[in-house]
Amino acid sequence: MGRALRWILPLAGIALFLWWASYATTIVLWELRKLTPWLVLLTLVAVLAAVPPVVSAVVRRGEHQPDWVSALAWLGALIGLALGIGWLFHDSYQRDRDYASAMTVVDDPVPGLAARAPYLVGKAQAAPNLGDVTGEIFDITYLPDADRFGTLVERRGWLSGYEVGLVQQVPLGSNGRSSQRCAFDLEAAGARVGGWFGHNLGRLIANEQRWVRFDERDVYVYCDGDTPMVVVPLKRQVGVLTVTERPAGAALYNGRSGQLTITNDTARIPGPTYPISLAARQREGTAAVGGFADWWAERGGWDASDDGANEGNNSEFTLRFTDGTGSAYVTPLTPQGEASSVVAVSTVPTRQNGLGLAPMTVHRLNPTWSSPEAVVALIKAEYRDACCWNSDRVFEVVPTGGTTWTATIGSEQSIRYRIEGRGQVDGREATCLKSAEGALIRCAYAAPGSPEEQELKRIEEQKRAQEQPGQTGDLSRLTDQQLADLNKRLAEEMNRRLTTG
Repeated sequence: MGRALRWILPLAGIALFLWWASYATTIVLWELRKLTPWLVLLTLVAVLAAVPPVVSAVVRRGEHQPDWVSALAWLGALIGLALGIGWLFHDSYQRDRDYASAMTVVDDPVPGLAARAPYLVGKAQAAPNLGDVTGEIFDITYLPDADRFGTLVERRGWLSGYEVGLVQQVPLGSNGRSSQRCAFDLEAAGARVGGWFGHNLGRLIANEQRWVRFDERDVYVYCDGDTPMVVVPLKRQVGVLTVTERPAGAALYNGRSGQLTITNDTARIPGPTYPISLAARQREGTAAVGGFADWWAERGGWDASDDGANEGNNSEFTLRFTDGTGSAYVTPLTPQGEASSVVAVSTVPTRQNGLGLAPMTVHRLNPTWSSPEAVVALIKAEYRDACCWNSDRVFEVVPTGGTTWTATIGSEQSIRYRIEGRGQVDGREATCLKSAEGALIRCAYAAPGSPEEQELKRIEEQKRAQEQPGQTGDLSRLTDQQLADLNKRLAEEMNRRLTTG
């Protein structure tokens, strides 16, 4: 009995410690499950190498084993190694297939998407609006529900949490901007992602719910009145031999009280609750849209467009649907290989609905686009008076519905114009310059009968009507509508001269 207790008590103590150390055990188990293919490889090598000696020992019962048994053991190890390496590749293919299982490929046009300020502009405007905050920016996320950018700021120091949350409006036009700061209670809410000891937000989450983790780039903040709320979209692992990830609700950290809440009901959270890292992994899984041979040769599926034009933010653009039905992570896609034409656009909802993979829809484009880099070159050639002077540049070239793309022009502190176009840059499709607010200025080419051509004709007729004798001289003879149109033209001309020098 005493000998049994000497074993039972230490093992029970170790088990209790592991149960108490929820954060450490969660990380260890999570990483071990990610290493499952390598564990399978080692198991195959060990088992196949051990089979010949074990069989020989059973059959010969203690007699000296001949040399060929060792040779068979080495052969078994080599076979196990080959099978294990094969399993590594097969496991990667199976994981891609699992993520692609929620994908649907359609020929329908991309739903209408609302233009927004480029992410890099929102990022650049965060620091100037922080005031006397001494911390460092941890994350900037676009909140589509509110059409705002949320900025989470860490407090300096090892044993500290977050300092403030900043939610700011970054309009495309010059119709004003607003910002709101909500401060954390530094005593009651002192945890953060990656913090030390009791200041580690991941540790608090593991204490509430084991076996779930998160990606740092999914974390963001919003202000609920004066209360900062940190949102941590969570993920869980599924599968035995092939391990993949699924959403697992979200953790809400109250920046005033320090209260942590984990919920699967994310409808009331004003921001993206489906992990953007998981949406990106689903997009990468499109490589397995064909068979194993196509996956192996990298000739199936699509890649995110990455030719340098959207440097710093080239995939998973968070955009709102114009019909008000929600928002999505949107990515222009190119074929695998050297081709840089955008041939499809993927959309993944930003809202989590249940604990399964969100549906990913791949919209094939017809006609296809030229690459974003070619679009930028076209803009610089066609609209030299608008782009690119001083520090101005072309920002994100993003889908905005149908076969339409939109690019923004300006500096990181002020967006001045937007360019809207369709299809190939050398085609006969409309490519038009608009003000940041969306007012049409001119088109490089407007196809006959297109809405752009009709709008340009209307503007031209309006100008001619206002320039008729008796209308531009004696203002008292103008109707209210004519006077309003004249005032609008005067403002647009003054703005054009001021911006173009």
